[in-house]
Amino acid sequence: MANSSVHNGYGEVLTENPVNRHIRRLVWKLSFATWLLMAVGSATRVMNAGLACPDWPLCYGELVPARYMNLQVFLEWFHRLDAALIGCGAIALNVLSWWNRRQLPKWLPWASIFTLALIIFQGILGGLTVTELLRFDIVTAHLGTALLFFTTLLLIGTFLMPYRGTGTAGKMLWFGLIAAILVYLQSLLGALVGSQWALHQCFDYAQLCGVMNSHIFAVFPVTLATLLVVWMAWRTPALHPTLRQLANWAGSLLVWQIALGVATFRLHLQVEPLTVAHQATGAALLGVLVVFSALSWRERAQFSQA
Repeated sequence: MANSSVHNGYGEVLTENPVNRHIRRLVWKLSFATWLLMAVGSATRVMNAGLACPDWPLCYGELVPARYMNLQVFLEWFHRLDAALIGCGAIALNVLSWWNRRQLPKWLPWASIFTLALIIFQGILGGLTVTELLRFDIVTAHLGTALLFFTTLLLIGTFLMPYRGTGTAGKMLWFGLIAAILVYLQSLLGALVGSQWALHQCFDYAQLCGVMNSHIFAVFPVTLATLLVVWMAWRTPALHPTLRQLANWAGSLLVWQIALGVATFRLHLQVEPLTVAHQATGAALLGVLVVFSALSWRERAQFSQA
């Protein structure tokens, strides 16, 4: 079976062929590039570089604006470059998925179309953030779409992994899914805080404090849901090592994320690397919980079929 994948009744990969492996590697690379893109986007915002390139899609009418290059221009230009490379990767994913569709799970070509639609929509939002002068709702939608694209890639990569569970995942799927949804919503609240500079507005003018406080109070359900995932993983005997490690990562990222959030709040967003690390850690936590949930679903599906 060296040249063909073996799937179960749900189209999941149990053993894989070279095409499946190459596509999975491409998806993981796109996932990392998307995570990096969100981190650079956060740096662009906190460094006030969102309008460093006054036009779109070029920058000062050039592909590489060497004459105007400084830190702010570089951040915005690199953000667009990374986005363009990811777009090319999404096109490649579609071509490979449809060309080799007979050797791949039936859902993969359609999932690849969804990723391409998301990246096109994301590009449109990226252009609107410039032409609409960083309007807060567009900036928030821009990040929300990026996170959705990121999680879709992670789901594709996870479902393409050869994996056979131990049958002990139980209800952890729902704990992981609820935690992932809460982290996603919390990320959107964070984007609203950042895009409206709500922390500064609240401290300086007592405005938008409701937006800032909603982000702070939402930490509690997110923390509880994530800790439940960690607790369930610790108390479940014979849990698959990958699931246990993912739960441990989620717990570690949660602690780090809370520490970064407290430091960012106390320093009034004055230390830009802390703010960037805060958003990047949140995206990483979301990714870990998504992979945890996907593997838990696969395990339930495998053993319910058996």
